[in-house]
Amino acid sequence: MRSHIIGVAGPSSSGKSELAKQLVHRLPGTSIVSLDSYYRGMEEIPLEERKKVNFDHPDSLDWELLHEHLLAVAAGRAFDEPVYSFADYARTSETRRIEPTGFLIVEGLFVLYWPELRAMLDTKVYVQTHPDVCFQRRLTRDVAERGRTPQSVREQYERTVRPSAEWFVYPTEKYADLVVSGEEPFERSTRAVVAALSGTDDRLVPSVNFLTSTA
Repeated sequence: MRSHIIGVAGPSSSGKSELAKQLVHRLPGTSIVSLDSYYRGMEEIPLEERKKVNFDHPDSLDWELLHEHLLAVAAGRAFDEPVYSFADYARTSETRRIEPTGFLIVEGLFVLYWPELRAMLDTKVYVQTHPDVCFQRRLTRDVAERGRTPQSVREQYERTVRPSAEWFVYPTEKYADLVVSGEEPFERSTRAVVAALSGTDDRLVPSVNFLTSTA
């Protein structure tokens, strides 16, 4: 059985990961693959040099490997998702086994950027969130989870994150089958995605109460 592949794109800290997690609870047999796992390995470069790399540019990602993995799962084969360390700015030696499932969610900044990846997606979702909201969320996350300082987060955001969103992420909204808000309660955006899927995949038997709720 071929996995129904759902792409979830949007700017940094727009709510992509949370939406993906919410969808896992609503869709039977769902796995998540993060584009962040596919940052190119630069272990041969000194740590201080790695920190200077523009990680907000599409070229920093090994999208070709992800494309190979999506081709594999589309053919009913498992693959090994890389594990990336944001603290070390490097890909680790570990991997995470992804088995073919009814639904596979691929979430990340540039999921809708490359034509080859877009062609692999059965449903394309874009999460739209105001830049100021995105910045505050990223500031909180990077300090708490990725060992960054508030100053380094602000500097990176203005130097690469915001320009990259304007150049490479915002324009991909036009490729989406569905645009949802990352600022409204995730119950609403999750409901919208499931409602859209219910008409495209007969493996999904949605809850009537869930789809008609106005919460």
